[in-house]
Amino acid sequence: MNRASVRDLCSAAFAALLVAAAAVVGRHIDDFRDTLRVGWPPLLAHFDPHAGPGTPAAVLLAAAGVAAGPWAAARLSWRSLALGAWAASMAWIWSLALIDGLHDGVAVRLTTRHEYLQVIGRFHDIPAALDEFSRHILLHSPDNWPAHVAGHPPAATVTFVLLDRIGLHGGGWAGAWCITVGASACAAVLVAVRALASEDLARRAAPFLVFAPAAVWMGTSADAYFTAVAAWAVALLAVAVTRRSVGAAAASGLLFGLTCYLSYGLTLFALIAASVLVLGRRALRARPLLVAALAAGAAVVPTLFTLAGFDWWEAYRLLVTRYYEGAGGVRPYGYWVWANLACTVVITGLATSAGLVRAAGTRTLLRRGAATPEDVARARLALVVGSAFLALLVADLSGMSKAETERIWLPFAVWLLPACAWLTGARAWLCAQVLVALLVNHLLHTGW
Repeated sequence: MNRASVRDLCSAAFAALLVAAAAVVGRHIDDFRDTLRVGWPPLLAHFDPHAGPGTPAAVLLAAAGVAAGPWAAARLSWRSLALGAWAASMAWIWSLALIDGLHDGVAVRLTTRHEYLQVIGRFHDIPAALDEFSRHILLHSPDNWPAHVAGHPPAATVTFVLLDRIGLHGGGWAGAWCITVGASACAAVLVAVRALASEDLARRAAPFLVFAPAAVWMGTSADAYFTAVAAWAVALLAVAVTRRSVGAAAASGLLFGLTCYLSYGLTLFALIAASVLVLGRRALRARPLLVAALAAGAAVVPTLFTLAGFDWWEAYRLLVTRYYEGAGGVRPYGYWVWANLACTVVITGLATSAGLVRAAGTRTLLRRGAATPEDVARARLALVVGSAFLALLVADLSGMSKAETERIWLPFAVWLLPACAWLTGARAWLCAQVLVALLVNHLLHTGW
């Protein structure tokens, strides 16, 4: 075993110890203070060993992914790989969700008292609802919104209202929407990695994007939908700066605007966008129209919501107050500031922890002298992955993400997964990834 492989295993072992420490310390805190409010620290879950209708499919898909995933990723045409990754991701997410059964695993997830579908009836007049949206954010305000509605800008709720309007009523359709759209995030990341770094790195990352443990929380959570919107915003920006496409720039801006109105915390995607703009600075200097198209697209969604009467900044100020009125005011920052990172280990897997250490050392490749095209591609990808990790750290230090980050940080997590492209022995690492997902979903009953 060479030195790099030993370092990979040590990185994975340290990540596993972080999760174990978060579990042990979290249990101790809950036994004496009961302030974590998650059930099975550091995850929002409770211990419930079980199997279900999705178990056979999940096991078979996991075995197929480990055995054939790297082979298929290396040999399929690019178009087939991107579409196949989306389809395989959907199958993986559905199989894991169905371990809890169609009813408990999908149909009711978005209908609980904290979720978006609880307020569909209050949006008969969408502009009027948006105009008075901020009046119902505080916990003690009249007819206060459920936690997830109050905790997000209204584009998330409006999405489910529109689904209901076109006849896709109830939690089943809402869950199917989140899974179908959310699964496309892996294809978006592939597109971005190919455009910004190289097709080889994208192909190496593909199986890890599909079979990530994050799939447990992608089905069914509205954050899966948010993940895809943000991922395609970055992917289209990558296409815009590498192909100098004004249309892609405008579409990217439109999705970035929507991203900020789906979740307040996703404004941190500006850091990831900035890394893409740095890599594409030559194209931006050569064609300033790209910047204008990006800015114009980004203005569309904020303009529409502002004209309807929704004030993003006022709503965010009220949300901060609401956050500390509820569990956010009880959960201890001193625990969650590091236990959140343990949650990230769970959703991205041990392979990603090893890959991130390799990515951190990528800069040394460029200091050896004449860099090869492969070295440059790896350094470019490391910049994007590093920006995603930085965004995640900012979210962590803010104190506005204490717990439940296995769901909340899904949009950032998918941009850490390409770090797995650095690893050797892909099948062994993939096996570790799918085992985490299978164990979590069969041993725990998660909140999403």
